[in-house]
Amino acid sequence: MYIESKQKPPIIESEIGKRIKTFRTKKNITLEQFAKQTGFTKGYLSKVEKSEKSPPVSTLCVIARTLGVTISAILGEGAPSVPLCLVKKGERTLISRRGTAFGYSYEALAYKFPNKRMEPFILTLPVNPRKKTIYKHEGEEILFVFEGTMKFHHNNQEYIVEEGDCIYFDSNMPHFGESTGNKRVKCFMVIYNNDGR
Repeated sequence: MYIESKQKPPIIESEIGKRIKTFRTKKNITLEQFAKQTGFTKGYLSKVEKSEKSPPVSTLCVIARTLGVTISAILGEGAPSVPLCLVKKGERTLISRRGTAFGYSYEALAYKFPNKRMEPFILTLPVNPRKKTIYKHEGEEILFVFEGTMKFHHNNQEYIVEEGDCIYFDSNMPHFGESTGNKRVKCFMVIYNNDGR
């Protein structure tokens, strides 16, 4: 797992589910309504809220959009309004999925800037994950690979993305990436929230 020695302590994943439930109940949305609005099953969302399931960033994007909040708010990164934020290398917050079937981790790069339209992360894809999941959510994404080689699937097309390569894509279409060979993939990832929230 990639953790700088001065790195900010990891985000507590059990708190993510609690925040999602809090945002949902404040908006008087039932779990059944939430399921219809997000497209996820009621059972899955219940497990997310109870922290029995760790949602990937793309799922958090859908949940945040449905609740009218940012991914940062769900991650507990609330802060007063600022015109600029500087996150030093050792200050990045880490969310690890190492213990789950996904096996990936991501680091929040701009958690100090509230209500942002872009959500930047460093994403790490493991070698041989136990589970592959196809993602689909509103907006656009960019992935810049700076370590390893990724096989990227987008709308029934397959692309090999190597170190130094960059892809920009419509995330409304089914997509997922996976490491190839015996080296994990690390990429700079930005999810653009194009609904202005």
